[in-house]
Amino acid sequence: MKHHWRLFYLLLLIICSNAVVAQGWVSGTVRDHQNQTKIPGVLVLIHQNQGVTTNELGSFTIWSEKPQCTLTFRYLGFKTTRKTVAVVPKDTLHIEVELTPEVFEMDQVVVTANRIEQRLSELTVSMSIIKPKIIENQHMVDAKALISRTPGIDILDGQASIRGGSGFSYGAGSRVLALIDGLPVIAPDAGNIRWQFLPIDNVSQIEIIKGASSVAYGSSALNGVINFRTADATSDPITKVYLQAGVYDRPSNKNWKWWSSPRLNAAAGFSHLQKKGHSDFGFGINGLTDNGYRKYNDEKANRFHFKWKYTHPRLSGLRYGISMNGGLTRKTDFVLWDNAETGALIQDTATAISMDGSFIAFDPFISWNRKSGVRHDLRSRLQQSINSFPTSEQNNSTARSFYVGYEAYIPLFSWLKAQAGLSQQSAQIVSNFHGNHNSLNAGAFLQLESQPVENLQLVGGLRVEYNAIDGDNKSVVPLFRAGLNYRIATLTFLRASFGQGFRYPSIAERHASTTLGAVKIFPNLFIEPESGWNAEAGLRQGFKSGKLTGQMDVALFYMQNKDMIEYLFGIYANPGDETFSFGFKATNIEAARIYGIETEGMLATQSGNLRHQLSGGYTYIIPVEYNVYTGENTELYLKYRRKHSAKLNWEAEYRRFQPGISINWQSKMLRIDDVFLNELTREGLLPGFYDYWQTGNNAVFVADFWVGYKLTPAMRLSFMIKNVTNEEYLGRPGDIQPHRNYSLRLAWGI
Repeated sequence: MKHHWRLFYLLLLIICSNAVVAQGWVSGTVRDHQNQTKIPGVLVLIHQNQGVTTNELGSFTIWSEKPQCTLTFRYLGFKTTRKTVAVVPKDTLHIEVELTPEVFEMDQVVVTANRIEQRLSELTVSMSIIKPKIIENQHMVDAKALISRTPGIDILDGQASIRGGSGFSYGAGSRVLALIDGLPVIAPDAGNIRWQFLPIDNVSQIEIIKGASSVAYGSSALNGVINFRTADATSDPITKVYLQAGVYDRPSNKNWKWWSSPRLNAAAGFSHLQKKGHSDFGFGINGLTDNGYRKYNDEKANRFHFKWKYTHPRLSGLRYGISMNGGLTRKTDFVLWDNAETGALIQDTATAISMDGSFIAFDPFISWNRKSGVRHDLRSRLQQSINSFPTSEQNNSTARSFYVGYEAYIPLFSWLKAQAGLSQQSAQIVSNFHGNHNSLNAGAFLQLESQPVENLQLVGGLRVEYNAIDGDNKSVVPLFRAGLNYRIATLTFLRASFGQGFRYPSIAERHASTTLGAVKIFPNLFIEPESGWNAEAGLRQGFKSGKLTGQMDVALFYMQNKDMIEYLFGIYANPGDETFSFGFKATNIEAARIYGIETEGMLATQSGNLRHQLSGGYTYIIPVEYNVYTGENTELYLKYRRKHSAKLNWEAEYRRFQPGISINWQSKMLRIDDVFLNELTREGLLPGFYDYWQTGNNAVFVADFWVGYKLTPAMRLSFMIKNVTNEEYLGRPGDIQPHRNYSLRLAWGI
């Protein structure tokens, strides 16, 4: 790893020595022309693909390399405005900007799809965007609950699935890659996402790619990518504080109530963004405690985020800095219920194991944007996670990894741009659970973007990836992607894409060996990687009619994967002896097809002081196994999928009041593991589950309601009811989801 750090600082010196003198800063405040209120979240562009967003006070600061520049201001519901200003050399020019309401989402700039800034409407793939406003409105305290609000995305006991691309694999392996500012944050041992440590307090937006993205991001992006983009500071500092408290109601099944005192939860957070000189600072801390609605399923967690970025005042286009993310948690995960009749919310004591976890990541980075348009980025991440089980030391694990990636963006011609990069990630696992292992993953990619004629965007990419565990299981895999986007009319965009995906088995899937109550996990040293491809055709349509504006996106998609990894129940040899036992083993058993249609849209209108916004989507999938020899579908559905899913959000704002409703509807689950239904095994794992499943596997309808009130321009009090109708429903077998609960939140923005 020392060698990687030497390369990092050597490149820093080389970049610094070739940079040139810059100009000055432009700062300002953006207001609503009608009522003069400041507007947060406005996109301020200085070039076609370079810009910032205004903070919660409507302020921004941006660096100009030229004595005169034209700034473009874009924001949903307002007309795009351009302003040309003369920059004061080596000083800050302050301007005031007013936007005229128009009530548009398609002009949002994103970076995740092609690793560069692009307008949402010009992408060749499907993407959803989550804005930070939903965090406060809907009382979000962790990333898992936040992501699950997105149409087409489900999180089943911590495992993310996009358009049915994943089921449930007992906590090991993820087909969806999580990123923080473009850097992977998957656990190197279990290959899963540690949701509780992902920052949501200082995010500018969260971008979600739906479909195979391995060409751009490598293994684990087989089903898609979730990128948490942290916010940058502006000249006006902003501080946010919130306090939240909640309580669980009684379950609809009165026999399941096991507590005699209220089941409470609470959370608090503090974040701050500030620019001082040429440095941007951002940091935040968050803590939560949840007694849980289930017995032996409580959690206490703390996390922090820090970011420092420096823009060199004399070396044009040079920026460098470091980010840190980390946290501590103490929790007891829920594995199996005690019984269906009276103990569905009581964990079987044999699986109730407390865990102390910690996570820390250091992310040094450097970027050089030259006047010619050439950009160089060097980013790295040093990450460590520790899982300690005080009463079950055989499951302890420590994982360390180092990631470094270099990327170059080069405009070859006015109609052709190239992007290339190299990355390497090494990991060291010291574990009683998985054994001690070392892994190495390296990749290189090349991507070309072309605009041969007006309104037509073409993208093509190639990646080569190498992976090895303990110097063995070596493999080299080529991957390809292509896509197009054609602007048919002013607000009409047609797209099509094809992309290959690949995922190496995690160390846990290959080597994990343990027993949790009645559940025994066996290793599989011969498991093979998953691979597949994704094709899509989509149409994004914007519209304006009087005071009503919005956009609708429709996508037809088709995914086909082979060697899908699922945990299969059977009789396996016990490691180290000649005996056999029942248990689960990660196995390549499925050749899968998933195809369907998804719609996602938004409507917004404004009349005086009253604003409405309706957003949501519907996803229909057919998830089936297919015969690899005949190519025909079998009669078996993939496990832990639902054919229909619809999510809807309505928000309004009238003077100081901000009410809203969120609805989530899903059809019944198509199939689960046979071990939970077979009369020889079902009662030993989940007592009473079979009878419960016969009547309990139904469609799910969950509605949430909230209302906020602005006590002052900077202080907001809100109340929320989650699961208003007290719906009783399952996640995976034996995993009853939260019943009705109430929360109160007080938030300041200073």
